This record gives sequence, C-alpha cells and structure tokens, in this order.
Amino acid sequence: MKSVAPLAVLLIAQCFPPVASAGCRLVELAELPVTMNGLRPTVTAQINGSDAVLILDTGAFYSMLTAGTAAQLKLPVSPAGPGLGPGGEYGEPRITILREGLSGSYLEGIGGGVGIAVTHVNFFRLFNTVFSDVQLIVGGSEPAGAMGILGQDFLRIGRERPDVEYDFANGALRLMHPEACRGAALAYWAKSLPYSVIDVDLASPISPHTTGAALLNGVKIRVMFDTGAERSVVSLAAAERAGVRPGNRGVLRVGLMYGLGRRPVRAWSASFASFKLGDEEVRNTRLRIADIGPRSDSADMLIGTDFFLAHRIYVARSQRKLYFTYNGGPVFDLDSPRSARASEVSAPAVEAGEPTGAEGFALRGAAFAARREFARALADLTRACDLAPNEPSYFYQRGLAHWGNAQPSLAMADFDRALELEPNDVPALVTRAELHLAEHDDAAARSDLDAADRSAPPQADVRRVMGGLYLRLGLFTAAVAQYDSWIAAHAQDARSGEALSGRCRAQASAGIDLERALADCNAALELRPGDPDVLNGRGIARLRLGRWDKAMADFDAVLRVQPQNAGARYGRGIGELRRGMTRQGRADIAAAEALQPRIAEQAGMRGLVP
Repeated sequence: MKSVAPLAVLLIAQCFPPVASAGCRLVELAELPVTMNGLRPTVTAQINGSDAVLILDTGAFYSMLTAGTAAQLKLPVSPAGPGLGPGGEYGEPRITILREGLSGSYLEGIGGGVGIAVTHVNFFRLFNTVFSDVQLIVGGSEPAGAMGILGQDFLRIGRERPDVEYDFANGALRLMHPEACRGAALAYWAKSLPYSVIDVDLASPISPHTTGAALLNGVKIRVMFDTGAERSVVSLAAAERAGVRPGNRGVLRVGLMYGLGRRPVRAWSASFASFKLGDEEVRNTRLRIADIGPRSDSADMLIGTDFFLAHRIYVARSQRKLYFTYNGGPVFDLDSPRSARASEVSAPAVEAGEPTGAEGFALRGAAFAARREFARALADLTRACDLAPNEPSYFYQRGLAHWGNAQPSLAMADFDRALELEPNDVPALVTRAELHLAEHDDAAARSDLDAADRSAPPQADVRRVMGGLYLRLGLFTAAVAQYDSWIAAHAQDARSGEALSGRCRAQASAGIDLERALADCNAALELRPGDPDVLNGRGIARLRLGRWDKAMADFDAVLRVQPQNAGARYGRGIGELRRGMTRQGRADIAAAEALQPRIAEQAGMRGLVP
C-alpha cells in the first residue's frame, strides 16, 4: 500500500511513562475507536469516500472485503495471483501467498476454503491517514454487521512496525512507538498495580500473528490472540490432551461456529479446571471447543474477543512480549448469569479512568453490553445520549442494551428516537421490525421491513436477515426476493446454507418454483447435513410436489432428533392421509395440534391442508 505520508507525521503524538522506566517513553502514534457490535470489534474506514464498517481481526493475515461489499462499492475485482501481499511502501517485498495457506486463488480457513480475488482501492482512510492504491482480498464470508475485516497488514504500517495496545473495554486500539524501552515494563496504565507478561513469538510479514504459550488443565498449549474469534475456542486435539472431549459428561453442544469457509463446524462448551496465561489463572470456567481448521497447525487455542474485553493488552513487538491486566468480571463464560461467580480469576482488577465525552461513553457502554453488564452499559449509553441528543447511533445502541436487559418498551422508544433522527437507517429499521415481530405487531414489522428494503443496497448482508423476518411474517414472496438478492451476492458465504434453506422453505410455503425449492434444500443439506430446519423445508416442498413417501421420510428424520416438532408431525400426518394411512395420519395431526394449537392455521398459510 502507499500512503500520502508516514503515519507519525500526520498525527499528534502523546507520550506516556512506562512502568518503572528510566529514560524510556511511549509515543502514541494513533488511536482508532473500536465499537463492540455484540462480541465483534468493529472499526470504520472510508473506502473511496464511502464509510465501511470492518471487523478488527488480529487473526487475519490480510484485510478483506466480501464480494458483496466490492459489488456494492463498485470496486474492480481481478483474480488473485501468487504475488499477493500487503505491498511495499517501505521496501518490504510482496509476500508469496503460498506461505499462508493461500494457493493460487484459494484461501483456507475454519469451515474449508474459498476462492478469492483482489481489488485495488484508490483511497482508504484509517487512523486519520489516507492510504492510496491499497490492495485488498475479495472473498470469504461477510461478518454480521460489517462489510469485511481489517487484518494484520494495517496493524504493521510504518517503518518501525509499531506496538499495538488493545483497550476494547474503553473502545480503543492504539499504535505505540517505544523509545529507549528495551528493558522497561510497558503496561503503563497499571502504574504500581500488578500486571502479567508473557513471551510471544517473533512476528514477521510472513507470520504476523501474536502467539505464545499457556497452560490448560496444567497441559502446555500454544495460543493465538485472534479478535476475529468472538469467543475463545480450544481445538479438539488440545481439549483431549487436557482431558476433555465431546461425549464426556457435562460437555454440551452449543450449535455451529462459522469461519472463512462455507461449511459451519460443530462447537461444544466444556468445563475446564484451569486456564493459566502468564501470572493470571482462570479457574473453573467453560470454554468452547471445536475444529479450528488450519489454525490448529500453529495454535491449540484461539484467544478471542471475550478475553480481550476482560483485559487491557499491550503487544510489544519491540520486545517480543505481551503485557496485560484484568478489567474484572467474567473472562470466557459470558452467557451464564452466574459467570462472574462461577469462575475465579487470580489477578486483581485494574480500573481505567472515566471517558471524557459522548463518544467515549458510547464506546465503553457498547463494551459493557457485549459483556452483558447491562446496568453499566445503560448508564454509559444514557450519558452519551444526554451529551449528544442528536446522534442516532447512541440511541440505537442504548435500544439494543435495553432489549438485552429485557426492557422491550424502553428499547422501542430508543429505536423510535434513532429513526426519528435518521429515518433511513437500515440496521435500526430491521432491528425495530424484529422487536415489533416479537411484540406480535406484524403490521408495524412489515412497514419497517418494507422501508429497509427500499433503502438497503441489493447486495447488503442484512437482506438475509430480512428474508428470515419476512418468512416469519408469512410473506413468502417477499422473503424469496430477499434471499435471491443475498444469495446472488454471497455465493461463497458460510451462511449460504442458512439462506438456501430459508429460500427453500419460502418457495415451498408459497407453492412457487418448487423444483428450485427442492434444489435449494438439497444444496443446503450438503452444507448442513441432517439439519432439521432444512429437512422440514424439503418435506414441505415434496408434499407440494406430491412426493408423499419422500416427504414422510424427511419428516421422520426431523422427528428422530426433535420428537416434539409439531410442524414435522403435522406434515407427516398429511403425507400419511395422502397415502391412505388414515389412522396414522389422524393420530399425527391430533398430536401436532396438541403440541401447537394453531398449527392448522399456520400450515394452511403454507398451503398444507389435510
């Protein structure tokens, strides 16, 4: 990449004294606001003059845009070649992509591999700096709520390759330059309070990731600090070495985990007696375990955003060390309301100072909300709203926090205010539609979805969500239109199985294009084998096509894993009646109605009548 000037020249530097320093000082080169969208750390860049929200992903070798984003921004796309790399503003040679799991135009990740291309961006604004002729990868899955990812290439800018401080709890990433600090402790914010430090492997343009060693149940493992992972996750092999494996008592299925590839992978939650990193130990905590794909070649565990939110972290590339302090609260098990009590952390909490303006309170409030500390989140977000009463994003964030805190009326009032200030804000429209739907106001939900449909670009990722909401409203033709737009722009996305399943169910329910509905469900099952939702949708399509035996086989498969699934039982009953199995059919329909009294009405909306 090329830039108009070195980063340090363009920014006003701030200096901080390191801990117990002698002649050492830290120069802050840049601070980048980080807004937590759930457990996704997001930053805003400008691409050719348009705002682009990106996931800050320290596990990504390169920055990347999805194909849908490239199309939305009208960026030229060309095949990726073996010279792909972040470029050489300071004489650094371009990096051969074969070294990082890239082969020709193919990139490996969790869930398999995807084809990639490249684009060149004329103007890329970040860190208050404009970079020109920036090369970005195009491909992969679109992170929810973002248009791509910001990788390590932009965290290594400048001749000196700056140190990086991650202060997600306060909504900030900082690039730092140490001067005469070879032997100094660089956790400058800790002052006289305890901090932890570990050695990290030498980072280079070929291997830029931050990796080190930890102990899991007393077993030494390699860890990679990866903010692209929302939750920390242990590889299946490392978990087994630590005495934990799927099938053990207390190991729970927690659904699917998405990565770069199209195939989601299964994930489990398991209890571990101890996780020790440096001087800090987390005891009696639950961690995710899963197949982490190619990452397992260099790491046994991905240290995710949950850990970053619970700590302030300084990656001292200059010293090959990582410093961190504990912010307080749960580290890993954020889902359980007892998580702060269920696990124990050996380190004392190090409190940060108060924010000084509306943006600071909003950033910290979003971080508290990500940790499900809603009382503290609401206090900060209310301060932000009071200080900047005409900023719609603060009311939207507070609405999300109210909803997470089981306060739907207050959430609705905030969404209303956000949309009063910015009537065409698509995320706010879609979120308010979902809340209207939860409150059984179908007409208001449809009105918001229709408004979002008029404002959202055809390639927008939110159209997958909109398709699901239209489907829940029984507006099947509108759902198909949303899925059509999304699938056309996101062919390689990890969530394409979900979208194909949704389009299959919408088409089958409406009785339109039934052969394509069947093909969609078959394709979805290749990506999500045995998924009950997909099997149910295929069963409906086969019923509409008059293929009674195959439809009943699909409903049987659903009922084997979900015996209380009223829809599958009702569908099987219809198939049995069509096959002349009157007694069995009536029994299944009666059982379905006992499970779900409105099942006949809902099935009738889908053209399914006994």
